[in-house]
Amino acid sequence: MLSSVDLEGYLPVLLLLLMAITFGVANIVLTRLLGPSRDGEVKSTAYESGMNPIGTARKRFNVRFYILAMTFLVFDVEVIFLYPWAATFANIDPETPLGPVFLGRVLFFMATTVIAYVYGYRKGVFRFD
Repeated sequence: MLSSVDLEGYLPVLLLLLMAITFGVANIVLTRLLGPSRDGEVKSTAYESGMNPIGTARKRFNVRFYILAMTFLVFDVEVIFLYPWAATFANIDPETPLGPVFLGRVLFFMATTVIAYVYGYRKGVFRFD
C-alpha cells in the first residue's frame, strides 16, 4: 500500500501539470472572449508570404520527401535516447564489468541506425531528381 510519504514526490509534477493545463485553457478562453472575431473573404484566404496563393494546396509530393522526414525522425529519436545513456555511462565505475556492456549496447544501437542510413542511401532515398 502506498503511503502519503511516497506520493509527496509527485506533488511538484502534479502542480506543474495543473499549471500547464490551466495556462492552455486560459489562453484559449481569453482569446475567444477578448480577441477580435471578425471574419471575411480576405481574412479567410491563405497567406503566402505576402503573395497571392497560386494553384491548389492539394499538390502531390514524391514519397521520397516523406522517407527523408522519417529518416530525420529516426536520427532525432536516436539523439534523445543517447542523453540518458550518456548520463548513466558517465557514472559507471570503471572497475565494474558494466562499462563494456553499456558501451557495446550503444554501439549496437548506433550501428543499426547507420546500417539503415546506408541502406536508404543505396536505395536512392536521398536523391530528388
